[in-house]
Amino acid sequence: MKYDFAVIGAGPAGYVAAKKAASAGLKVVMVEKKKLGGVCLNEGCVPSKTLLQAAKTYHHAKHGSIFGVEAGSLSFDFGKAHAHKNSVMDRMRDGIAGLMKKHKVEVIEGEATLSKGSSFTVNGETHEADNILLCTGSSPTIPPIPGIEADHIVDSTGILNIDTLPKNLVIVGGGVIGCEFACVYASVGVPVTVLEAMPEICPNLDSEIAAILRKELEKKGVTFQLGAKVESFEGKSVHFTLDGESKNMDADLVLVATGRRPNVSGLGLEEIGLDFDPRGGVKVDNRGATNLPGLWAAGDVTGQAWLAHAASRMAEVVVHNINGQKDQMRHDTMPAVVYTSPEVAVVGLTKEEAIDRGFKVKTGKIPMAINARYIAENPGEEGMCKVVLDADTNRLIGVHMVGGACSEMIFGATAMLETELREEEIAEIVFPHPTTSEIMKDVFMAVR
Repeated sequence: MKYDFAVIGAGPAGYVAAKKAASAGLKVVMVEKKKLGGVCLNEGCVPSKTLLQAAKTYHHAKHGSIFGVEAGSLSFDFGKAHAHKNSVMDRMRDGIAGLMKKHKVEVIEGEATLSKGSSFTVNGETHEADNILLCTGSSPTIPPIPGIEADHIVDSTGILNIDTLPKNLVIVGGGVIGCEFACVYASVGVPVTVLEAMPEICPNLDSEIAAILRKELEKKGVTFQLGAKVESFEGKSVHFTLDGESKNMDADLVLVATGRRPNVSGLGLEEIGLDFDPRGGVKVDNRGATNLPGLWAAGDVTGQAWLAHAASRMAEVVVHNINGQKDQMRHDTMPAVVYTSPEVAVVGLTKEEAIDRGFKVKTGKIPMAINARYIAENPGEEGMCKVVLDADTNRLIGVHMVGGACSEMIFGATAMLETELREEEIAEIVFPHPTTSEIMKDVFMAVR
């Protein structure tokens, strides 16, 4: 069969690209070896955030006496939380299937192998396409630690299938995934210990923001062992070193959350001469083009941004360029969120990153506690908003927030960066009162 556009992978990059290309009149096929929605819908973003909301709801109810809410005989049914998670996933998969049907995208279930030229094989049949988009996503990395194959040790995919609460949980890795699951389990009363090899959690975040997040998670009962290196697993015991001293602790359940790797194996990439790295992913330019004409890549498989919304935007850029519309990725304005409680939301550069790039910078930061709406809704919770500006032009180049539901505010900061607003232009924007979003205006009073 001959197509105008073939999409390999049905995650946030794949189904967005397929829908957009089909809407532009192209004949489109999408190949997926597992389930529609990819990692995000089936093994990542959607199920984990649904469980986070369940845990947050329980935690807020249990600690609601300050609002006049008395918990009484409150309980948490993890099985029901998982049932809700599964229903959300089913509904979203049905939605994607309906969207593909509406736009006449042919969907093939199977594993694709690329061939030289513009062809690929699925289920023994060979197809051709003028352009092919590779968006096969990523998988959890499993470090070579002795004993890691034990049944009670799971990755971020495996833990989503466990619908009973463990007696305790040890998490190896204090990055975004580790912190989100730590928040889920600690919020419902499970003792959680996070073993992180770095001096601070979430090392890609602004250091002050990361420290605040860690302290807030500690309030929920999470214990962090920073600078800890896991050496082995023996039975239920986790052996690690801390400050040069050997330690061990028992774990009913262990989550290994030490990062992800691009899905590049089994696709025939070596045979066709594609430029890629097994760890770094498929090499693309800012249009999503690879070194081979007609072959494009987007999302986690490129190793550029491990974010579902980044994958979708990369897919849009690819389709635009295929259709003759010039477009390119701008990773410096890509927002990112840690969906813990409190949440973290960031976009743009940290102060250190800006200085490294040669900017003369000025910054401003204020605690969330100066905001009336914030302290009304988040009593006793620490938070902060920080901005980074180009001192020569007053242009906003970075926003970093921790506290409350800042994931719902970061789009505004992203728009400010995308449109290259200056401090004096942001001062003219009217924010409704009382809202937590006013923090984005008030923080500029503290800029130095």
